[in-house]
Amino acid sequence: MASAYLVVRIKGQADCPYWATHTMNLLKLDKKYRATILPARENTLGMLKKVQHYVTWIELDSTLAKELIDKKARKGGYQKITAEDLKELGFSSSEELATALAEGKATLSKLKPLKPWFALAPPRLGFKRSTKRLYGQKGILGHNKELDAIVRRMI
Repeated sequence: MASAYLVVRIKGQADCPYWATHTMNLLKLDKKYRATILPARENTLGMLKKVQHYVTWIELDSTLAKELIDKKARKGGYQKITAEDLKELGFSSSEELATALAEGKATLSKLKPLKPWFALAPPRLGFKRSTKRLYGQKGILGHNKELDAIVRRMI
């Protein structure tokens, strides 16, 4: 079993039912193309399956986590994080923070000066599959094995 998930919201707020909006707000995914890192717990996978028609997720590895932290991690005022910010959090480098997040030992929402999400852009060259279908039905939603390539195009 995975120790952390990278979750990306694909669909926007229009025509989204209240229960899905509420669940995605609890997951810190309040806007389209927001990503977050969640540790794998019993309730996390249930929440993801509940909103699988709006989000996509993958088991996180530390290399992708390091890329996200280096390029897209922000603090208050939407400023980039620095080495001093990492030292305040108790991590010596972004690699150490990335491995802690990928192993599920740290959560973004508990690391206070950091925003609990990453703001991504739409992917360069677009989505290769449908954004309205699940991964098993030739789409990208739900548990997606190819999400790491898509996220690298979104950074």
